[in-house]
Amino acid sequence: VHAGLTPGCDTIDQISAIKRVCEVPHEGPMCDLLWSDPEDITGGWGISPRGAGYIFGSDIVTQFNRTNDIKQICRSHQLVMVGYREMFDNGLVTVWSAPNYCYRCGNSGAVLELDENMIRNFATFGPCPTSERVKPSDDSEFQHIPDY
Repeated sequence: VHAGLTPGCDTIDQISAIKRVCEVPHEGPMCDLLWSDPEDITGGWGISPRGAGYIFGSDIVTQFNRTNDIKQICRSHQLVMVGYREMFDNGLVTVWSAPNYCYRCGNSGAVLELDENMIRNFATFGPCPTSERVKPSDDSEFQHIPDY
């Protein structure tokens, strides 16, 4: 998932059924999946300081994983200084792949690698050295605006 979980969906099938080609709503499951974050709280769902989505703790993660017969939720969306952070007895991992976020945070980035036996390896990395950064040219393929 991008961010986290939602009280509006108990199963992966319910999440998969959400229509995603739309403007992000201000509330509801689509909003929650984009904005919710794990926190060290107990007792269900909490109000998110982001102003959208929720915060949730280990009890929510444990129940979701058990209901869906999965071992771990992999998410991003939240800066982690060492590139990744496992929480709730490894029931959830946050992987942050943008080193030195906004050129000022000083954080590492990470990529989660899974082998054929689902053995996990976290590859962490720092930012590109300033001397090697290159600004894309104006005619770069990255300048095209998507048509959705």
